[in-house]
Amino acid sequence: MKHRFAKVAASVAIAAGLVFAAPAMAQAYTPTGPDTVTITVTAPGPVPVAGFQPGATVTFTLVGEGVTGPNLAAVKFAVSSTTVTKTADSSGVATATVVGTPPAGSSWTLSATGARASSEAGGGTLPSTGGDSESLLGIWVGGGALVLAGATVAVAATVRRNRQETKA
Repeated sequence: MKHRFAKVAASVAIAAGLVFAAPAMAQAYTPTGPDTVTITVTAPGPVPVAGFQPGATVTFTLVGEGVTGPNLAAVKFAVSSTTVTKTADSSGVATATVVGTPPAGSSWTLSATGARASSEAGGGTLPSTGGDSESLLGIWVGGGALVLAGATVAVAATVRRNRQETKA
């Protein structure tokens, strides 16, 4: 009976660790490139971004904990992103309105992507593509959990085999 409780406790501890580690592994897409302006958002309200060609279509992407919906609103705890498209006015300013505030101790990232008035895009500059070492965090944590689970099964099987041999 004592060993059964230990196994259940270990299983619950591992499951709880994986549940709480899952949000840390979540990755939301943040646009990058020569035509992208990135701003840190800490308060709600309109966020004007200048420097676009007049009449250009500008895509705003809000990334952070709790971001959801087309109006750039928030739901706590989930790291995600949402996108809305606006048009730059005659002076090249596009404005997105952020609803809600980031959770205490965190901030959101707002990226505005569109044809920039002073952009050198297409002149041989390529945007950053592919992954980086930060995007591998989920793979490392997941792989580590699988290795730990395999080691646990191997140790348990060895202990069980040794106990059966000593009883025989």
